[in-house]
Amino acid sequence: MASMFNTLSIGYSGLSAAQVEINTTGHNIANAETEGYTRQRVMTSAATPIAMRPGQVGNGVEVQDIKRVFDNFVFDRYNAVSADKENSDTQRQTLETLSTYFPEIDGVGVKADMQKYYDSWQTFADNPDNDSVKVALAKQSETLASHIKETQTKVLDLQKQTNEQIAANVNQVNDLAKQLADVNLSINNAENGGGNSANDLRDKRNVLERSLSKLIGANVNQGQLEANIQVDSNSNTRTGSYTLSVNGFNIVDGNTFHPLHLENKSNKFGFYDISYERQDGTLIPMNEEIKGGKIGALLNLRGAALDTTSGMPVDGTLQKTVSDLDSFAKGLIEGTNNLYAQSASTHKESNGVELSDSTPLVNSKLSIKQGSFDVVVYDIDGNEVASRKINIDSATSMSNTDNSIKAQIKANKDDNGDNNATNDIDDYMEFNYASVGSGENILDLSVNSDAASKGYTFSIKDNYSDGSFNSGTNFAGALGLGRYFDGNNARDIQLNDTLRNNPTLVHAGYSSSGGDNNLALDMTQQQFEKYDFNVATETYNTTLYGMFDTTSTFVGVSTNSAVSRNDTVTTQFNATEMEYNSVSKVSIDEEMTNLIKYQTSYGAAAKVITTVDQMMQTLLGIKQ
Repeated sequence: MASMFNTLSIGYSGLSAAQVEINTTGHNIANAETEGYTRQRVMTSAATPIAMRPGQVGNGVEVQDIKRVFDNFVFDRYNAVSADKENSDTQRQTLETLSTYFPEIDGVGVKADMQKYYDSWQTFADNPDNDSVKVALAKQSETLASHIKETQTKVLDLQKQTNEQIAANVNQVNDLAKQLADVNLSINNAENGGGNSANDLRDKRNVLERSLSKLIGANVNQGQLEANIQVDSNSNTRTGSYTLSVNGFNIVDGNTFHPLHLENKSNKFGFYDISYERQDGTLIPMNEEIKGGKIGALLNLRGAALDTTSGMPVDGTLQKTVSDLDSFAKGLIEGTNNLYAQSASTHKESNGVELSDSTPLVNSKLSIKQGSFDVVVYDIDGNEVASRKINIDSATSMSNTDNSIKAQIKANKDDNGDNNATNDIDDYMEFNYASVGSGENILDLSVNSDAASKGYTFSIKDNYSDGSFNSGTNFAGALGLGRYFDGNNARDIQLNDTLRNNPTLVHAGYSSSGGDNNLALDMTQQQFEKYDFNVATETYNTTLYGMFDTTSTFVGVSTNSAVSRNDTVTTQFNATEMEYNSVSKVSIDEEMTNLIKYQTSYGAAAKVITTVDQMMQTLLGIKQ
């Protein structure tokens, strides 16, 4: 039977409920700017009534639970677009930095230096015996080489920075994933056995999920979806079994954490490999499986797949730029050296090459093609005294076969057709192909000491099957015989040491005779010639200008594409974030309204208690 004390209990229940509502509202206001905080609402219902005649009498209010206003569907979209934005932001920032290394649109940079370089050769052709022109040419050659090297160094440094960012962010993923597994355990402990919702822990978990999504594009899979229209028409949340995965690899499984492993000790360039540790301890490569988030962008920039032999990435925007620049520089080095080998000297020594004496030249890593070149000997006055064609076919090796380069040079032939056995190429030339250690060999071609003492010199002239510079054998250029440029790629290109130390030794002609400018004219013509530039599986047949334009255009197009995509993704992100905030973010105006409402409720409940107190005082007064 209901009594006055029951009425007092009803007032107390209203007071307690209002107190909880005020506490929750204050909690919302205090966390209005807390990242990932979801506004909360108190769920109340009428307490179990007292059954009596003539009917059931109310028994006050009960606080059932405190729920988050949370829409899991919106949060999943927010997570996904957050990963896209982080991915897009990273690519845009990196590529905008990369594009500053190619300022060709402003009329400066490598291409402008290359034009000045060829203009210097033209000036030299007009003044073949002028030492000051030689010095100017050498200086411009150094400037060009230095700028190419500097550009490549910047690109490689950016690639290394990207590689270090990958390591730092993978370590952060491991740290966050471990925290997530611990939070999952705390949530299970708090909610097991019919306990109330662990709202703040769930908020913390959502923050970790979003951070992992931004870092690595992680996705959450959970058991069942529960809706609660009493809280909000859009309110729903997932419960049950929990996994967080990256492209099928479970990084977090409930309260179990599977770390990602980093390894770069076996890579001579220090590039990191990422792998996933299975429960049995087996490591599974993951580089090419990570597509989303910041790490996905960094891998896409650096290159995800690493060549098992060279250790260099085989894909990636930055690696493509590195490879393009290397191919451009290699084409410049070999094309120039192949022409400069036409200048007469007593001695020509090759670069160190990984080529055995019996390996067919056209099957080696060197860019030597089938065809022929001439070895020409000049006397002290620059007159041609002997010449021999050296053929390269599919079987020609350096020195260990019948049709090797050595065999052809040393063959006893009458090159001049004068029945004189003492004035032919084999009478003047020395051939030496020897190992210098580390698997490398060096070719040394020279006129013999007797001929050298008499002022004899020799040159190597490629024969062009169709008249273009690209149709020769590239024998001298590939080996680096009689070099104008030292180096093999954009990282080490430089003017030959001898010419850098003494620019007056630069040759304008094939022979040593005064006024010969044939070589300088060939060098000037080179800028208009097309060469084959090999980059991975692609071959570009274009001029040196064209190859550099291909590189700078690739950078420009990639940057513009990244900027355009970033603008689109940013718009999508802003719309999704606004939608998410409209559901879950705290509105100070709304909370202040609720605070006034709950304050009024608290005061009304207190009035009930005061009224009951007065009633009890009246009863006690009657008794007295």
